[in-house]
Amino acid sequence: MIQIRIEPLTAAAFAPFGEVLAPKSTPDRMINAGRCERHHALATVQRGGGEAIISIFRSTPVSLPYDCDLLERHPLGSQAFMPMGPDAWLSVVAPDENGRPGTPRAFLVPAGTGVNLHAGTWHGVLTPLDRAADFLVVDREGTGTNLEEVRIPPVRITA
Repeated sequence: MIQIRIEPLTAAAFAPFGEVLAPKSTPDRMINAGRCERHHALATVQRGGGEAIISIFRSTPVSLPYDCDLLERHPLGSQAFMPMGPDAWLSVVAPDENGRPGTPRAFLVPAGTGVNLHAGTWHGVLTPLDRAADFLVVDREGTGTNLEEVRIPPVRITA
């Protein structure tokens, strides 16, 4: 069994898979009579001809070590996950290797931070740690096959 360690989430490390959704060090502009910071256009919704939709996903938790054996991807659209609770969570992603997932990587996503996965990025299912969590999800709805799931030999993820 392959074993991987969780990596800290940085924009540079995550760039091959998507964008990190977190406030910038300084806002793009102040709005609402100076009461609200606007951190503008943190990611782009890739729609592949479909519509952008907003959903809430409720996911059961895992504990470490965690054995990941299922990856999926959405070839026609991006998929953004923003936690609605106060906890850090795990984002498992993998490069594409000739239409199959390569070796996964696991990122610890800090509380209050989300990710936007590029269209076609292999990723694990939502993975809150230690307690259930709700996520605001922005993704694509439309015609065409936009979900591929594959079972992989289990990959053990450790802290």
